Amino acid sequence: MQFIAYILVYPILWMVSILPFRLLYLVSDGLYLLMFYIIGYRKKVVKSNLKLVFPEKSDAEIKTITKKFYHHLCDMFLEMAKTLTISEKQLKERFKVKNPEEFQRLEKLNRSVILMFGHYASWEWSLELQRHTSFNGLAVYKKLSNKYFDALVRRMRSKYNTELISTKETIATITQYENKNIKSIIGFLSDQSPRLSKEVYWGDFMGITVPCYTGAERLAKKLDLPTAFLKVTKIKRGYYEAELKTLAEDSKSYNDYELTDLFLREVEKQIDEAPEFYFWTHKRWKYKDRKPD
Repeated sequence: MQFIAYILVYPILWMVSILPFRLLYLVSDGLYLLMFYIIGYRKKVVKSNLKLVFPEKSDAEIKTITKKFYHHLCDMFLEMAKTLTISEKQLKERFKVKNPEEFQRLEKLNRSVILMFGHYASWEWSLELQRHTSFNGLAVYKKLSNKYFDALVRRMRSKYNTELISTKETIATITQYENKNIKSIIGFLSDQSPRLSKEVYWGDFMGITVPCYTGAERLAKKLDLPTAFLKVTKIKRGYYEAELKTLAEDSKSYNDYELTDLFLREVEKQIDEAPEFYFWTHKRWKYKDRKPD
């Protein structure tokens, strides 16, 4: 069944990927009408999340943000497909790095770098970062259940010299590279909700106490690596700008969970600036009432 699903969907993804950008966004407009007005894909989740984190906003304001979000969501889905065949020239034009000199400065520390970022704007096209560093590129991700699509995603990333490593492979892979003195930039999408456990860290995100991922911080402190945040801004449709912000050069000197909190504050700033570009379809706050006493 996995292979059948793959051979049915892959040709559609490929056809979408070869569309000129102008036509791609016309298709996105049509997809928006379908997803928002007809299918209503996760609209209850989106509106519930927005009302929860923005209790001061009126229903009209929530509705405006919701519509803008679905426009962006459809754009993002098709941009992900476009990654299949996008040229290096196109990617360079559409995903700019504001301060590449910060990459070079961190490289001079001669240590691998933990790079944290959120599900905001375009994380898929962040593979363009690899062009601005001589370090090995690693991206931690959750392995897809369909092995054929999982292999496809890995191939797409490897075109730009970024290696995907699953959450289960993270420690072993990074330790192996460190033992060989191969320096890496290790990307973590760290803003979603982990599974509940007794050891989970409960932090504040958008004014609400929720369980938080701490894997990036723990790895930075264990291996004594600098920690940075990648701020991605959507400039206009199909165009993004990334800015690297160093959170800590000496991660081991920070108290437990302090780096995680610093990261969350940066994501909050992005959301406050333009909430429509955050990934509201995720149930980020589903455990908000389940913190142990």
